[in-house]
Amino acid sequence: MRIGDLATRTQVSVRALRYYEEQGLLASTRSGGGQRLYEDAAVSRVRLIQQLYSAGLSSKTIADLMPCVDANESTPESRARLAAERDRIDAQIAELSIARDRLDDLIDVTSRPNPVCDYT
Repeated sequence: MRIGDLATRTQVSVRALRYYEEQGLLASTRSGGGQRLYEDAAVSRVRLIQQLYSAGLSSKTIADLMPCVDANESTPESRARLAAERDRIDAQIAELSIARDRLDDLIDVTSRPNPVCDYT
């Protein structure tokens, strides 16, 4: 399929798909006219890349993990890398939870008549 078709099927911009290729995350072949062509499996790969980006992984981390994904194997190094990313996300969740609780407190305080602003 062409790059536009892949973009439509994955709801990812053509620009992002080109970036994925530049980063070594996605591969294509070229038509006689030089257009990028992708296998059907590229749809699943782009969705995985998007999920990993959404989880906060960098393109370097994703590129480092893709050989294990492609080989369908797990190494101690890849598991450690994934565990470290999970721990980073857990820390972000904890920080966001604290921020949400602070906002709830502020909403409560400012919802009362004549609120006293004590944000400490």
